[in-house]
Amino acid sequence: MARHKKTAADLGAWLCFEDEAGQGLRPPKGRTWGRRGHTPVVRVTAAGTKRVSMAALICTKSGHRPRLIYRTHLDRGPAKGRRKGFTENEYARLLDAAHQQLGGPVVLVWDNLNTHISRTMRQLIDARLWLTVYQLPPYAPEFNPVEGVWSHLKRSLSGPGS
Repeated sequence: MARHKKTAADLGAWLCFEDEAGQGLRPPKGRTWGRRGHTPVVRVTAAGTKRVSMAALICTKSGHRPRLIYRTHLDRGPAKGRRKGFTENEYARLLDAAHQQLGGPVVLVWDNLNTHISRTMRQLIDARLWLTVYQLPPYAPEFNPVEGVWSHLKRSLSGPGS
């Protein structure tokens, strides 16, 4: 971890941690009160949407306030050959947007998701001279501060008092 900070400092770069999370959008089954013989109907707005995925970057640089940069991806159900989550090009667009917003080089730390380590992603990374990428060790959520964002988000979505 110290190596990433030193590299970022040496390059005058932003140190960014990336992670992604997904959430199914089908409403949970539940019970409610209604008059006997009259089944209550609850309308939901997620019709046709099966899942939402979010990729986020937490970016830090000495002397600057930290930034949270994120993008969402809607999956509307099965289609042949279509990914449920982010594609390599969607990750590249997220990184390009971060580079533009941050206004400088980026040292990126992310996990070993198959999309992150694919040949296509390697080519997209190599084409961005302002980007240096490090992989986290396999299953190391304690090293990635974005995990705390997901924890907070999912707790806040579960309702009051959670």
